[in-house]
Amino acid sequence: MPADHGLPQIAILVTPESAASVVYGMFDLFKCAGRDWPMVVGGEPGPALLDPVIVSRRAGVVHVANGVPIEAHHGLGEVSEPAVVCVPELMIAPHSPLDGLFDAEVDWVRRCHASGALIATACSGAMLLGEAGLLDDEDATTHWAFCEVMQRRYPRVRVRPQRALVASGDGQRLVMAGGGSSWMDLALYLIARCAGIEAAMQVARINLIDWHHVGQQPFARVGSTRQVEDAVIGRCQAWIADHYAHPAPVAAMTGHSGLAERSFQRRFKLATGMTPMEYVQTLRIEEAKHLLETTVDGIEAIAGEVGYDDAAFFGRLFRRSVNLTPAQYRRRFGGMRAALAGSA
Repeated sequence: MPADHGLPQIAILVTPESAASVVYGMFDLFKCAGRDWPMVVGGEPGPALLDPVIVSRRAGVVHVANGVPIEAHHGLGEVSEPAVVCVPELMIAPHSPLDGLFDAEVDWVRRCHASGALIATACSGAMLLGEAGLLDDEDATTHWAFCEVMQRRYPRVRVRPQRALVASGDGQRLVMAGGGSSWMDLALYLIARCAGIEAAMQVARINLIDWHHVGQQPFARVGSTRQVEDAVIGRCQAWIADHYAHPAPVAAMTGHSGLAERSFQRRFKLATGMTPMEYVQTLRIEEAKHLLETTVDGIEAIAGEVGYDDAAFFGRLFRRSVNLTPAQYRRRFGGMRAALAGSA
């Protein structure tokens, strides 16, 4: 398969335990980015934004779960420095022994991570990151049926079973989605991170991925957590992640940077694409979403917890950012979470 030179390469790792629907589904979404939206609205395909390839131990046909044949474009030794490695779900029982089963794949994933690749897993694919030792002392998530097993098998991992998507590690280069169809959320997250939020939203609209019809709010975390090359601004990002409720967050970050105010504002916008206050508000809205989903606290209490004394102002800001009021968001996503928790 010819390479799309200059595009971020996304290597989708296939094993005999892979689910064909996830492999092909992710491949199609990545191929769609940049190409299909102009074709739908204007009649001509646009330029591709990503270069997905299917990788396995050896190039050629691999019979995966349920006996489906998948053609791997490359063997592991032929793809050494992809921008992203995707590990789809593994159709194995939660308590299945993994010793020796994925040694070649684990070694390759470890090498790719060491060379700077972002490693993303869907569902039970996160178990390969545990085998590789990449999750030690990091937050992680996986399919709910594997959370207890992961915690017991890899005791240094901080398993977050309540989280649908977790980005952790150096440069947030370890990204994990939970179970079932969350691989679609993962694919959209990766498109947003590699090709931009608008490209991800176009893919979501074309493919009728319903969860994202409320607007760009599922991708807000991408902008709020991305790493930057400016080390001074990077330190400020790390600091504000734990202090977003500070009463004067921008002034505090400016002091933390050691820069003059105008220099700080200019460098922060250049590095992140947002003003410092926009960045703080994004963090606050993300935390408010989480509280709305997972607690029964009142809107006013949540506003105060994330740093807003004026609940009405918080409500207007939330609606502008998310396209839902806080109460609507809670009904939609808190109710979904409660229903899922009740059926688990």
